[in-house]
Formats: sequence, structure tokens, C-alpha cells
Amino acid sequence: MNEDTRSLHPERPPAEDPLPAVRGDPAPLGLAGFAFTTLLLSIVNTNLLKEAGAIVPVLGLAAFYGGLAQFVAGLFEFRRGNTFGATALVSYAAFWLSYWWIAQRLAFAGDVHNALGLFLLGWCIFTAYMAVAAFRVSLAVLMVLVLLALTYLFLAIGAFQTGAQPHAMTQVGGWFGIATGLVAWYASAAGVINETHGRTVLPVGLRRPGQAPARVPSVPPEA
Repeated sequence: MNEDTRSLHPERPPAEDPLPAVRGDPAPLGLAGFAFTTLLLSIVNTNLLKEAGAIVPVLGLAAFYGGLAQFVAGLFEFRRGNTFGATALVSYAAFWLSYWWIAQRLAFAGDVHNALGLFLLGWCIFTAYMAVAAFRVSLAVLMVLVLLALTYLFLAIGAFQTGAQPHAMTQVGGWFGIATGLVAWYASAAGVINETHGRTVLPVGLRRPGQAPARVPSVPPEA
């Protein structure tokens, strides 16, 4: 009787992870969408831009850049295991999407100034406790959240007031929003530039012990 030399249980190579680790950092994308949308809306809130249709570009950014793009970036932060980044990016994406939905209906809603004030105050509280967490992230992100909390606070005070728009407090909130957008843009630029160069070009003041100042890309950028 011939011996069957075929293996009854051939060794199989270990199955590859169907969800490979995300190599890119999604935070700069989320910060960029947040920064640009915040900056444009804040310029409108300061009354520097008085065009009647100025809100239209803001709504476009709120839906697609500050909203959709930032939401996707936040989901990738979940995949990376970054609770802070995921919570921040998904939440502020939801803010911009809700703003996009609300702003189009204000003209038909009647008096909603108190409800808007509560809406903005709730975001101020959320941002304040995210700022506490940011003490262990970076000084740049901490600055973004501190400025954003003040932005929401002044916008909420302005929303609670009645009378002709824009209120003085709304304009103050707009100026804080401009500062928020600029700092967020810096943090986004630092994330992209530092990773691309493989070293710290734009410092952000990392606060986590032992954290590397910049991550060298696994694949060098194409020339």
C-alpha cells in the first residue's frame, strides 16, 4: 500500500489583519476643515464682511469641509485608538453639520434666540472640558480649545440678547473665532509639515511624556 505523502493539515500562513493600521495622521485634515470654516464664519460674525449672501460660502464649507471631511478624519482617529482626537473631530464635525442645517431654517423659525443661546452654551461647556484634556496633548491644541470656548461663550451671550443684529458680544465672539481659526490652521500646518519633513519645523508644544516631536513618514513623499 502506497503511503500518501500529502499533508492532511497543510500549514496556512497567518491571516492578515483585514483592517491594517492607518499610517497617515487624520488630525491635520480635521483641523484644516475646522479652521477654514471657523475663520470664514467668524469674519461674518465680526461684521467685517457685510455682503448679504456671505453666509452661502460658509454653509458650503460647513457641510463639506468642516462637516463631512472632519467627520471622516474623526472616524480614522477612532481606528487609531485616539479617544481625544476622535471625540473632538467627530463632535465639531457634527456642530458644523448641525449649523448647516439650522442656519437655512432660521428665517422661517421665528424667535429662537434663547434656544440658539443654549445651543452655543452647550458647545462652550463641551469645549471647556475638552480643553482640560488638551493639557496632555499639545499647547497648540490647548490654545485652539481655550479660544474656541471663549468664542462659544461670547456668541452664546450675543444670541441670548434681543434687538438688531449683530450684537456687540457676537462681534467679540467673531474676533475670538478668527483667532481660533488661525491657531487651528497653524496646528494643521504643523502636523502636515512636521510629518512630511520628518522633524519639527513648526513646534506645537507636545505635552505627552516621551512623545516624539515628529514622526518620520514610512513612505517618502514623491518628488
